[in-house]
Amino acid sequence: MNTISVEKTTPRMRCIKAAAQELNISEYALRRWVKQGLVPAVYSGKKALVNIDKVIAFLGGGVDD
Repeated sequence: MNTISVEKTTPRMRCIKAAAQELNISEYALRRWVKQGLVPAVYSGKKALVNIDKVIAFLGGGVDD
């Protein structure tokens, strides 16, 4: 019997400031994209956390689900 292995990875979550620094983009722009709903975010208290891979996908032309 053949089995297919599906590897699940843990999302690489960062606060907006750290994500902006890591990707060398404007923190202000990233905050605006999150507020506009263009980049998905998860909130932990007042801090917004973004998935680095989702931000990269957005910068590349669209959010990858």
